[in-house]
Amino acid sequence: MQIGELEVEVVEKDIKNLHLAVYPPDGRVRLATPREVNPQTLELFVISKISWIRKQQRKFAEQNRQSPRLFVNRESHYFLGKKYLLRIHEGKAKSQGKRVQIKTKTYIELFVRAGSTKQQRAEVLKEWYRDELRRVLDGLVPRWEKILGVKSNEVFIKIMKTKWGSCNPKTGNMMINLELAKKPLECIEYIVAHELTHLIEPTHNSNFQAHLDYYLPNWKQLRDELNRLPVGEI
Repeated sequence: MQIGELEVEVVEKDIKNLHLAVYPPDGRVRLATPREVNPQTLELFVISKISWIRKQQRKFAEQNRQSPRLFVNRESHYFLGKKYLLRIHEGKAKSQGKRVQIKTKTYIELFVRAGSTKQQRAEVLKEWYRDELRRVLDGLVPRWEKILGVKSNEVFIKIMKTKWGSCNPKTGNMMINLELAKKPLECIEYIVAHELTHLIEPTHNSNFQAHLDYYLPNWKQLRDELNRLPVGEI
C-alpha cells in the first residue's frame, strides 16, 4: 500500500483486529489485517496513524549508527555488546591461517594473509561472527524451547536489513540476524524467546505478550535497549 511517500507492507492473516507495526532498523511499516477487509478501510486506518508512524521512524533514524567499517588497525568493532579495537596480523599464506581471536578486553585479533583487501578482512570477521553467534544460539534455543514447551525446526543465521529475527510457525524455522552477534547476550536471548513464542502464538496479540510477560518479564526493556544500540553492517 502506498500512501504519499509512505510504503506499507500489508499482510492478510487469520486475525480479528488490525495490527500496525514499525520495525527497526529502517522504520519499515507493516499492517497485519483480517482477510477481506476493504482496502479503503485499511488506508483510512493507516492515515489515522501517520503521526505515530512518523514518530517511530524518527526514533529509529536518530539511533546511533556506525560509520562504514574500513577493517584497519584500532578501528572499533562490537562483540556481544562490548566494544573492541581491531588489531590486524598479516602473515604468509602457509604459516598464517585466517582466524579471529579475543585474548584481552581491548582487542579483536584478526589474522589474515599479507596484502589482504578490506573485503577479505570483512569476510573473515563475518564468518567468525557467524560461528560465535551459532555457538550462542546452540545454547539459548534449546533452553528456551524447554521453558516455552515448544520445538523449533532449523535455525538460520543471515544478514537481515529490517528484522532482528523471524519465525515461521508452520515450518518451525527461525531466522536470526547476523548483526545480533554484536549485541549483548541478554538482547540475543530476548530475540530467541520472542521468535520461539511465535510457535505458541503467531501474532503479536495480547496472548503473545502475556507469554513474554510471564517468561521474560523485562522483555520490553530488552527490546528498547536493543533498538537504542548502534546499528552497523557486518
